[in-house]
Amino acid sequence: MGDAAAQPANQPPLLKLVRDAQVLPRPPVTDLPEPDDDVPLYAARRHIYPQRVHGTYRRIKWIVLYLTLGVYYLLPFVRWDRGPNAPSQAVLVDLANGRFYFFFIEIWPQEVYYVTGLLIIAAMALFLMNAVAGRIWCGYLCPQTVWTDLFQTIERWTEGDRREHMLRERQPWTIERLGRTGLKHFLWLMVAWWTGGAWVLYFADAPTLVKDLATFQAPLVAYLWIGILTFTTYALAGHMREQVCLYMCPWPRIQAALTDEHALNVTYRYDRGEPRASVKKSEALRLQGQPAGDCIDCYQCVHACPTGVDIRGGSNLGCIQCGLCIDACDAVMAKIGRPARLIAYDTELNIKRRQTGERPFVRIVRARTLLYAAIIAIVGAIMLYTLATRHTESISVIHDRNPVFVRLADGELRNGFAVHILNKLLQTRNFVLSVEGLSDVDLRVPGIDGDNGRTVVVPVGPDQTREVRVLVSTYQALPPAASVRLTFWITDPATGRRASASDHFRGP
Repeated sequence: MGDAAAQPANQPPLLKLVRDAQVLPRPPVTDLPEPDDDVPLYAARRHIYPQRVHGTYRRIKWIVLYLTLGVYYLLPFVRWDRGPNAPSQAVLVDLANGRFYFFFIEIWPQEVYYVTGLLIIAAMALFLMNAVAGRIWCGYLCPQTVWTDLFQTIERWTEGDRREHMLRERQPWTIERLGRTGLKHFLWLMVAWWTGGAWVLYFADAPTLVKDLATFQAPLVAYLWIGILTFTTYALAGHMREQVCLYMCPWPRIQAALTDEHALNVTYRYDRGEPRASVKKSEALRLQGQPAGDCIDCYQCVHACPTGVDIRGGSNLGCIQCGLCIDACDAVMAKIGRPARLIAYDTELNIKRRQTGERPFVRIVRARTLLYAAIIAIVGAIMLYTLATRHTESISVIHDRNPVFVRLADGELRNGFAVHILNKLLQTRNFVLSVEGLSDVDLRVPGIDGDNGRTVVVPVGPDQTREVRVLVSTYQALPPAASVRLTFWITDPATGRRASASDHFRGP
């Protein structure tokens, strides 16, 4: 090819740009910066040694831990009398019979909408807690938090508090250290094992299953699930800990999108804490009339945090809003004679208002919280209403397709129906079957004697559906191509409860 002057004058501009770009000098590969192999893509995990603290929020966490774990471990052994042929365990997931029992509440397989309602209520409750006080679910009620707190308590009891534990891990292995470490892991495994064991007790009669497990007569699936849950509890609460909150749990990322400026969060009040200085230097600055904050850079808030977060840098993904840093900071403030709650449940909006001399406020009742509370109330009311008004029996009717009707030799007109009667109770019930819609009617069920052709008693076993063939006959004169609406009723004489279903009686 020739030079640029030799090219046609009417060459398209885009083609000219492409041609010019081909002759531009390109930088040699050696001019590119060399990658630094020593810089990791992700920060390495550092072991966190949370320090024991005392205070209001630590007491709240103890109370929640005792209540939640006490309910979880002991609830399978609570009894509840439901009468004959019914299980006496207060809370039971009866997979074999397709039922869920919760004290006086009994949920049947076809009532899956109750599970949907419970999921909606749980989601709205989580959103409401977030709108009121941030991640209080994460800090106090989350199973990962509760079990991790228990495992850390066992670790402090066997290995010592923060300083003692850190010093011991820097020392060589001794018989004492081996004993303490072995005891810690043994207790962790026992807690994890009982956690898995308690879970399977919700799916069978607890005392019976405990006996079968001890005598190795329980089904294999029970041992399998105990093993799986033992491993997961030991790994997640004993070893992974804050890694679950940082990398495995989606809620911190969802919560950040749902919060607003009025939600209370564990907050470092930098308007009061900055600038930081030691106790002596702060006192000297105050005597000179210069600004001095209450924060003395003691790092007690960081040492108390179970995820190793420095709350003074602002809220972040690792902060589970447990409030332990508040207790640690309050203890330091009490020692140096400064007011408590340098770290507190507060909002960024209030900090800015204090900086401008305005009065801070807390607004819990607002459109967001009212909406969540209203949804919880409405869904809960609907579930309670349906539970209170639901039936323990039902009936369905299907008309015969061929023949639709039969004219007998004596002139009687007969229709056939397939009737399904459902008994949801765990006892046999004798239902009285009757029909309405025709003045002159004869009701018969092959194989079951009726009462003068008007009613028939149909026994239905416990928790069963019985199908019977019902023949409805009449001498009543009907118009051509008649279709008379019939209502089939079942009545339980013992309880007086009734149910009905409708179909049509057809003529020629």
